[in-house]
Amino acid sequence: MSAPDPGCRCEAYVAATERAAVAAGRWRGRGDVHGAEAAAAEARKEALDALPIEGRVVVGSEEAEDVLGTDVVVGAGGDRVDLAVDPIEGATIVSRGDMGAMSMIAVGEADSIPRLPSMYMRKMAVGPPARGRIDLSRPIGEIVDALAEAYGRTPGDITAIVLDRPRHEDLIEDLREAGARIKLISDGDVSASISTAIRGTNDHLAIGIGGARQAVIVAAALRCLGGELQAQLWPTTRTEIDVAREHGIEDVNRLFTTDDLAHGEVIVAATGVSNSDLLRGVRYLADSARTHSLVMCTRHNWVKFVDGFHFFARERREEVRLLG
Repeated sequence: MSAPDPGCRCEAYVAATERAAVAAGRWRGRGDVHGAEAAAAEARKEALDALPIEGRVVVGSEEAEDVLGTDVVVGAGGDRVDLAVDPIEGATIVSRGDMGAMSMIAVGEADSIPRLPSMYMRKMAVGPPARGRIDLSRPIGEIVDALAEAYGRTPGDITAIVLDRPRHEDLIEDLREAGARIKLISDGDVSASISTAIRGTNDHLAIGIGGARQAVIVAAALRCLGGELQAQLWPTTRTEIDVAREHGIEDVNRLFTTDDLAHGEVIVAATGVSNSDLLRGVRYLADSARTHSLVMCTRHNWVKFVDGFHFFARERREEVRLLG
């Protein structure tokens, strides 16, 4: 086990996701996507600005007026780091009052996080037992068979997570023909990918077409967890091909690996906004809020689940309870 590094503040970043989750959770079920996103972003930025870092947002909002937009610099000054931020993964989930929303951040060394264009990507994520056994170019049936062999299961005991979108109709049919179990989700492909690398979720494969920029957070998380991500740009117009080339990607068919998208030392923190298979959502008590988070760090080589109470005032403290 590595000794604590005073230059690595991995556990401090979870405070930023906790504050964003507590702020976003108050908007649950109110039907206001933008209100939830804005509250989470403001709380996240306030927490990051208190850290001794000079953090540049490399993956963030593309709206220039947003407080966590791309190229915004946060922190009180100090270590230079790159940030990939998602104040709420699943803002529409929060607005509906549904399950599975999270607040997430990935942190890398300065100039280490790639700047991907804002477009779709084909992505496949698996956990440690299947690392080195997947190939995004192979037919779905062969992928399911490879996963079944890796996990010592039959194809019928392999669970694939897919975003419930019309663009995935053929993929879903191929998975059914391969005999895999399918979990359709409305949002949250980042948390779905992470869940494949954590035993106990009974998820084995996250696959489909989703946002390219979210792939960075997935790659960083799977670096920490020992899983694997493969991704490929999925441009839908000639303009998007040109945009990819402007980002230095001449071959739009290039297969991106975990290390391509997250190299060097990385930190990932995530806090549940609403309950999921991975994390519990925020629970509001009489004078506090309780959060459940995950923090991972390659430098310290650890993964921690963090159960926290956040008191609203100093004068009165409600009893602290064990997680149960």
